[in-house]
Amino acid sequence: MSQSPQTSPTGHVLTPSGWVRGHVVASEGRIERIEGTPVRRPDDPGLPYILPGFVDLHVHGGDGADYAGGEEGIRRFIRFHARSGTVAMAPTTSTSPVEVIERALADIERVRLSPEAEEPTILGAHLEGPFINPGKLGAQRDMTLAGDPALALRWAGLCRLVVATVAPEIPGGIAVIEALAGRGCRVQAGHSLATAEETALGFARGLSGFTHLFNGMSGLDHRKPGVAAYALAEGRYAELICDLTHVHPALLLAAYRAIPRLYAITDATTAAGCPDGTYRFGDHAIVKAGLVIRLAGRETLAGSAITMLDAFRNLVSLGLSIVQASDLCATRQADYLGLDHLGRLVPGALASFVVLDAGLQLESVWLKGRRGP
Repeated sequence: MSQSPQTSPTGHVLTPSGWVRGHVVASEGRIERIEGTPVRRPDDPGLPYILPGFVDLHVHGGDGADYAGGEEGIRRFIRFHARSGTVAMAPTTSTSPVEVIERALADIERVRLSPEAEEPTILGAHLEGPFINPGKLGAQRDMTLAGDPALALRWAGLCRLVVATVAPEIPGGIAVIEALAGRGCRVQAGHSLATAEETALGFARGLSGFTHLFNGMSGLDHRKPGVAAYALAEGRYAELICDLTHVHPALLLAAYRAIPRLYAITDATTAAGCPDGTYRFGDHAIVKAGLVIRLAGRETLAGSAITMLDAFRNLVSLGLSIVQASDLCATRQADYLGLDHLGRLVPGALASFVVLDAGLQLESVWLKGRRGP
């Protein structure tokens, strides 16, 4: 049975051609049309902003659950992020025993293929580890593997892999990059000690971007440039954790100027959305204090506790406009994956969007034409 058209509240709708004072009409889960009057800028403070829903391509967990918590745990954490405006995501693994990764990928694929009410669109998985440099683990487990293209392709057969993090300099790293890029996966340099020259080789062989820019990678030394320096010089796409803790605001803004399609991620882990305290992430005890998560007893950051709504607000707080922040939190991710049904409010796209008041407080989240709780 076909659904009756659904109409959003009246507000300032952000479209690719500018603002429209009006509303979104959705039918069968997609945008049928946008009705209203074009305006140069939002001109009525009493009306909300209607923006493309957020897209998170690097998110491990939240609400006490994560990628390794089985299908139930994955559904729990993706629903948590959806309630804060993330309408599409790539659940992200971390370095684990092979059997844990394989089970997690199979669970992510089941969730992707059988979406339930109040769940965001699952684009596929982000494979982070185990093909990373053991010298740049961060909060990853110390059980890395040399590059194994056959294993990587086996995993690509278990689950749609939309993003993968690989250190190009490890033995077999280039072979994994070539194998996964050949399957249409966006392979990124991360958890890497590569030189700028080794990074350049990786891009010549299939790398597309950078995983949590500046974190877990060789840096900006002016005589021995590494992955981060190469990103600023040559990068087109790069993800960056926008919690204002992983990366200082000044360097975030420098990256925004240098990298044409920089985009925001959360890198949220298990404790996101939970009360402050101690939790588990893989084999590690992690401690949440506010929106910051660290390994217990250490200064090492262990992902973040933010949502994409937090990332959006943080970007606005640094001086970006609502249009610019929306671009970093929704549109660029869709462009990176070549998706025309997300990241923009246009006829034919999924009717998945957020409604924010003048103070950027969340009024509602719409998932495929249905208003969420």
